Amino acid sequence: MKTTIKLFAVAGTLAASVSVQAQEVTFKIAHFLPSAAPTQQRVLQPWCDELKKDSGGRIACQFFPAMQLGGTPAQLADQVKNGVADVVWTGPGYSAGRFPAIEAFELPFMVTDSTSSSKALWKFYQQHAQQEFAAYKVLAFHTDGGQAVHTSKKAVTGLTGFTGMKLRTSTRVGARTLAALGGSPVAMPPAQVTEAIAKGVVDGSLGAWELVFPTKLSEVTKFHAQPAMGVAYPTATVLTVLMNKQKYDALPADLKAVVDKHSGEALVARFGAVFDDEAAKARKKVAEIGNQVTTFSAVEVAAMKRATAGVEEEWAKQVGDKGLDGKKLISAARELTGTNK
Repeated sequence: MKTTIKLFAVAGTLAASVSVQAQEVTFKIAHFLPSAAPTQQRVLQPWCDELKKDSGGRIACQFFPAMQLGGTPAQLADQVKNGVADVVWTGPGYSAGRFPAIEAFELPFMVTDSTSSSKALWKFYQQHAQQEFAAYKVLAFHTDGGQAVHTSKKAVTGLTGFTGMKLRTSTRVGARTLAALGGSPVAMPPAQVTEAIAKGVVDGSLGAWELVFPTKLSEVTKFHAQPAMGVAYPTATVLTVLMNKQKYDALPADLKAVVDKHSGEALVARFGAVFDDEAAKARKKVAEIGNQVTTFSAVEVAAMKRATAGVEEEWAKQVGDKGLDGKKLISAARELTGTNK
């Protein structure tokens, strides 16, 4: 009888072990771009494929692109926090003022590309912004590589070209930068930009090159402008991959290890490489279809830097009202990006 009891006990333990090992999980992933966008096809889908492979098929992903779960891009941070989605890719700046420290990387002339600035941003997050994302499992941060100027009827070749131009902006820092340059900022989600330009609601958009073809911006704009390679852009957007903290905490230890292995620096590097590659392809492609691409001269960049100097000062004061040392954050961001003035 004792032997039988022991056998049953062993069998029960083995069954429990097999059950734990066989536990499967599906991550509901939401974002604001079409499914064909490089972010899903070249970053998030390969990331999911790696999770599936390394977990022995126990981790799967289900995508909900183009806000299929409802709401607006500004609500993605709440959707993942509340468990509507398990993972989201979004811009913290879409929720104006909610994540102030990380906005330092959206200040004028902070970002030169995606690869180097994204690595710098990840370090900045670890050193200065973890507290404001404590409610999430943060999987990655990256920048869009800098926002070029895309316009429909008039080329913007320098500072004076912004005067009176109504342009879509993605964040409050970007809006202040554009206003300082003489333009009129209009906030709207990426999905609405093409139609707004076609209808004449706005004259164009500040936006990453990566967005030009997925959002069909290329069909309604004929002029594009940017700094020379290696020169920082007037503004940029910080982007992040956030996971529901409870979802992560509920994972078995081995699945947490799989997620951790392919997130953080590895995912940051993937985003940076893809965004820079897509930017190069988009610049080449718009030129091939006959669009005009203007490179801002050093003189014009210097004029734009002078015009936007007050944006940095205003931001430092504003975040200071929230208990943050704005000047310290700016100094840290510029040291990490190598854009010290």
